[in-house]
Amino acid sequence: MDIVGQLVTIAAVLLGGLTTHFTNHRMERQRTQYTMLTRWDDRKLDAYAEYIDRVRTYIYSSVILYEVRKGMRSTQRTEHDLELELGDGDHARGRAFERVMLLAEDGVIEAAHRLNAAAAAIDWRARGTTGGTLDEWRELHKTAFMAINGFHEAARDDLGVSGNFHGEEHGSRDLLLPPERRETD
Repeated sequence: MDIVGQLVTIAAVLLGGLTTHFTNHRMERQRTQYTMLTRWDDRKLDAYAEYIDRVRTYIYSSVILYEVRKGMRSTQRTEHDLELELGDGDHARGRAFERVMLLAEDGVIEAAHRLNAAAAAIDWRARGTTGGTLDEWRELHKTAFMAINGFHEAARDDLGVSGNFHGEEHGSRDLLLPPERRETD
């Protein structure tokens, strides 16, 4: 009986050691997976924020060029300089978009494509590639604003951020635009 008791004790020690080893291995694996997931989420957040910043800068550069061409604004820079600045903004936006393509899931990529199309429409109008009225120009901006919100929503979903900002209150704020100028004699 003494030998049986010793064998049971040895078996219990071995089982306890194996259980401890398995539990520690599993916990370390989960910690590594969480660290990797967090690391990628940090990079995604940086990529998404940089992309939105580049898109907004690109749109802003388009607005300045458009307003100078239409005589709505004066600036010390020439139209050529503004076009060069807009081209630089387009390249920066494109590079930021590539980072999004590398890191994002499909919903974010599709939202980025829609946003690129909306921003390009503003660029083309600013450069004079396409024509239209001031009201149509404003509609392009509303479309871009909605595309930016769509990108934000897709990015939030991808990052696991809870909440929703497409409610009635947010949508009713719309894009704030100055009223049309009326020339007085």
